[in-house]
Amino acid sequence: MKNLAKFILLRAVTGIGVLWGAATLTFVMMQLSSGDIAIAILGGPDALPSPEVLARVRQAYGLDKPLIVQYADYLARAASLDFGESYRLRIPVLDAIRLQLPATARLALIAGITTVTCSVLIATLTARRSPWLKSVISGTELLISSAPGFVIGLLLLYVFSFSFGLLPAAGYRDLRSLILPTLTLSIPTTMVLSQVLRQELEDILEQPFIVTARSRGLSEAAVRYGHALRHALIPLVTLSGFIFANLLGGTVIIESLFSQQGIGRLMSDSTNSKDVPVVLAIVLLAAATYVVVHLIVDILNGIIDPRHRTH
Repeated sequence: MKNLAKFILLRAVTGIGVLWGAATLTFVMMQLSSGDIAIAILGGPDALPSPEVLARVRQAYGLDKPLIVQYADYLARAASLDFGESYRLRIPVLDAIRLQLPATARLALIAGITTVTCSVLIATLTARRSPWLKSVISGTELLISSAPGFVIGLLLLYVFSFSFGLLPAAGYRDLRSLILPTLTLSIPTTMVLSQVLRQELEDILEQPFIVTARSRGLSEAAVRYGHALRHALIPLVTLSGFIFANLLGGTVIIESLFSQQGIGRLMSDSTNSKDVPVVLAIVLLAAATYVVVHLIVDILNGIIDPRHRTH
């Protein structure tokens, strides 16, 4: 128990370092990006403010201070979860995120369930099959997992929306509107995960306890789903962080591509309009969620296999 507590404390300290790094990198990148933040606050390039108005805005928002002072002020506010007001939406940043979070959570949850279900089915149906089938499946998985998400999304749009008109192309009206975004988000991750699970299954299917199970007269389906799969799913705990990162990162592209509301769309719009408070808050939210997920994964791995606690 003492070792586990030390392990959790070490991971928590590491997580704080990740949050600080994400906040710092985002702050620097936003400062280096083109455009004047003061002009963005006033409504963008079309606002045409006078130099006097720009000076007052910079003073009001602390933009006239040295960058190191702005950085210190930002870290202090972030530590207290005070992200101020959105320059573009004119509402508190946390309210802007809270309004968009349910849509992203819904899409990520459905995509996550789809990813895990499909990868398990593909792995169990193709493990230890004929060499030619394995080659075809592996090649297809490699090809699809290498394709950018927006390319997969555009192909799905062309086939199912523009060519046959089977599914909505943009916006959200009902659950049918989530089919294409879910597939676009889950397909690449499914291809990667199915390869890992299939390899694990093939190793397990050669173990002596599988031979014993078959000798008892169990069907192949019972052996695969009742015995082998249970052991092969252990790596899924380790890979859950990878799954989450792919789903979270993919929402920025997917929500913009399919014109759906959510954190990803908010992030994209805020970056384009140089809405610094919203961008910084979303990055910290993503980093914090990522840290928590990995902490949970590390704890579970430490409980399942105590050797992980020493890494």
